[in-house]
Amino acid sequence: MYSTLRSLLFRLPAETAHDLTLDMLGTAGRLGLATRFNRQPASLPVNVMGLDFPNPVGLAAGLDKNAQAVDGLAALGFGFIEVGTVTPRPQPGNPKPRMFRLQEQKAIINRMGFNNQGVDTLLERLAKVKYQGVLGINIGKNAVTPVEQAVDDYLYCLRKVYGHASYVTVNLSSPNTPGLRTLQYGDVLQKLLEQIKQAQLELANEHGRYVPIAIKIAPDMAPEELVLVANTLVDQGMDAVIATNTTLARDAVAHLPHGDEAGGLSGGPLTGASTEVVRLLAQELNGRLPIIGVGGILCGADAAAKIAAGASLVQIYSGFIYRGPALIRESVDAIAAQ
Repeated sequence: MYSTLRSLLFRLPAETAHDLTLDMLGTAGRLGLATRFNRQPASLPVNVMGLDFPNPVGLAAGLDKNAQAVDGLAALGFGFIEVGTVTPRPQPGNPKPRMFRLQEQKAIINRMGFNNQGVDTLLERLAKVKYQGVLGINIGKNAVTPVEQAVDDYLYCLRKVYGHASYVTVNLSSPNTPGLRTLQYGDVLQKLLEQIKQAQLELANEHGRYVPIAIKIAPDMAPEELVLVANTLVDQGMDAVIATNTTLARDAVAHLPHGDEAGGLSGGPLTGASTEVVRLLAQELNGRLPIIGVGGILCGADAAAKIAAGASLVQIYSGFIYRGPALIRESVDAIAAQ
């Protein structure tokens, strides 16, 4: 069924198809129809960050930025859902067109630029959601906020979403917000995380509940940079690392139509690079911090490879666009079989 739907959606511009799909999933979720069109994956429970997941295959941030279709997406069998990236204030993002399919490589280039309706709208929608499973909320900074003041935006969002999230992801790695990736390095990263950790502990006391914080990093770091980041995350008491965001590399797609578009590349060309980042992180962390592997999971074997490399959980996005809900089941089965 999904292959037929995809052939229709792929006749539309990528962002139009994205928005239409969210609308359909949102409606299906509200009417309780989504489960009728999908066979649920097998149960494969896992405990990570102190949270119980029914299976280790989640939805990555970026697909449902504004929590428009949480119930519909959850009904497809995801072990967890991550919404966002959300910023303190609404923002339109970058000019259109800003999302491009590269079908030959099962890839997507996007330069969305944290387009979202703001954290208050996100929370209004979440208040109406029936889903009771593990929910991650991915937070970022507004484009107009100077990088030097980025921590203010992260702290604002953290305080807003804390009571509504199972875990919070701090997105430091989108390539589409100028200067954002500079927050991943050295003293800047350390000072940022110090303030985030302090706020987390204060909020845990206030709410009577500890909400884990994950840090999402880029795939384009050198191995020595990954080592430094890994140890900084441990030293500052973070609860998980998500590896990885989209890549700026274009070697695999430079010859394709739209291959030279600015933005972050996801899908097939990212598979090996992101899995290698997971492997290097796992080697350095040696169990001190769980890893959530994301990037280029197009089949069950890709998901299993992330787990074998050292990830405790995986997330899908581009593969879900190309393969549909079957990828969730296939990934759970492949992980269970290894």
